[in-house]
Amino acid sequence: MEIVEAKFENYLLTTDRSKMDSVAIHDFLSNHSDWSKNIPLEIVKTSIGNSLNFGLFYKQQQIGFARVISDFSTIAYLGDIYIIEAYRGKGLSKKLMSFIMTHPNLQGLRRWILLTSTAEWLYEKYGFSKLKKPELYMELHQEGLYK
Repeated sequence: MEIVEAKFENYLLTTDRSKMDSVAIHDFLSNHSDWSKNIPLEIVKTSIGNSLNFGLFYKQQQIGFARVISDFSTIAYLGDIYIIEAYRGKGLSKKLMSFIMTHPNLQGLRRWILLTSTAEWLYEKYGFSKLKKPELYMELHQEGLYK
């Protein structure tokens, strides 16, 4: 898949997997997120290797991340999205979301899926909404898997 990049001020948004800092991503997910607490580094590396990744960098330091799992024709799952705390409140989450939602290989999808307990206001700006028919959804969730 073609690498897509956008630069603004001292920031870089990129899908270049080789630029993703798996150690920094792991640190955030394992130590600073509620959804991936204690996730092992090897699992993070595997998830990066099997996803379309979106990195946000400030002067070559990774400060944000998201990944999409998709068949690139009908459905996409958006997950592990974050901006490190020191860079929040600068509009960077909107830049990251716009970059993701305009990616050429993610256009015309029938469905996007996102799980969140925070920032619903952000995702609503990009068309996400609560499930219209939650009774249709099922899950197999192994809570506490990384303890």
